Amino acid sequence: MSDSQTVSAAVAKLYNTYPFPPEALLDEPPPGYNWRWNWLAAYNFCTGQKPQRQDIRILDAGCGTGVGTEYLVHLNPQASVVGIDLSTGALAVAKERCQRSGANRVEFHHLSLFDVEQLPGEFDLINCVGVLHHTPDPIRGIQALAKKLAPGGLMHIFVYGELGRWEIQLMQKAIALIQGDKKGDYRDGVQVGRQIFSSLPENNRIVKYDKQRWSLENHKDEYFADMYVHPQEIDYNIETLFELIDASGLEFIGFSNPSFWDLQRLLSKAPELVERAKELSDRQLYRLIELLDPEVTHYEFFLGRPPLIKANWTDDNALLTAIPELNPCIEGFPSQCFFNYDYQIVNLSVAEFEFMQRCDSHSTVAEILVAVELGLDEVRRLVQQQLILLTPA
Repeated sequence: MSDSQTVSAAVAKLYNTYPFPPEALLDEPPPGYNWRWNWLAAYNFCTGQKPQRQDIRILDAGCGTGVGTEYLVHLNPQASVVGIDLSTGALAVAKERCQRSGANRVEFHHLSLFDVEQLPGEFDLINCVGVLHHTPDPIRGIQALAKKLAPGGLMHIFVYGELGRWEIQLMQKAIALIQGDKKGDYRDGVQVGRQIFSSLPENNRIVKYDKQRWSLENHKDEYFADMYVHPQEIDYNIETLFELIDASGLEFIGFSNPSFWDLQRLLSKAPELVERAKELSDRQLYRLIELLDPEVTHYEFFLGRPPLIKANWTDDNALLTAIPELNPCIEGFPSQCFFNYDYQIVNLSVAEFEFMQRCDSHSTVAEILVAVELGLDEVRRLVQQQLILLTPA
């Protein structure tokens, strides 16, 4: 086998041994939501407006045991979903998971990212979470996926960050050294890793980091194996991340956790430095932020294939004639206090609350404002907070 085939076989063996993620199977739709997997919310995040179509095709590339796939089906009731993965063991769990919860608009294929061209047609949304960094050639992988993205489509990607995973890398190397010739025996690797953790002093940096960040997950062997005995992992920093993104040929739309990438969060006590940093390019600014806050364990972001029309709603007439509706990824509404798309608490004024209550997907902003005393700038604030989605006239 080629080096690439050898790595792919080793990765498949890991996930056949420890199907991942090991979330429980349910006889009902999964709880809550991940807005990144909701086409309406994700498209609005990327473009500032509601998509014209909801009968889309979605690809879950590297679907594992189908945790994300299941959400993609239930959160997008008009979409058809395809899941692919290298592991037959993980796919078997994914099929059972979706069957049990009624996620019946999905088909699964035992397929590598590198062979995704074998699937017919293009996809409007491609989800690739925790996969590219486990391939032998992430650039080839992202390029293969990019070829399957339809014009105006979005790609949601999650890859590891090197700065926040330094202690993990050390433990990975330590386990491999002790395993020696038994490296690749994943059950032995988990046993060795568990013994190391139980033997190290409590004040050991690696032990403290694991307890602080990962202890709730890593009591399960599947999570422990995925983190500490994986046969293939490539971690990124901002510079190498954008080499990957540039190679895709797609447009970088933005990180899906923009608040982290706000320098004001770190240097609010030094406004003169924030001002000086405005001379930096976006990529230099991202690099500065991760150097100052090296807790970056992963990057989660959206790419798009043009044409992708974006709205900013600065024109008063365009805003007045638009039709607003509630973001589908909010929880606890109707109430003046509820959770937004990112599970952050929102407190509305009386007028904002009344406006949102009247967002019926039929009335325009102008028609609602006849009955509600709210300024256009306040409406724009609801849009910026992604509490409402707008459909242009």
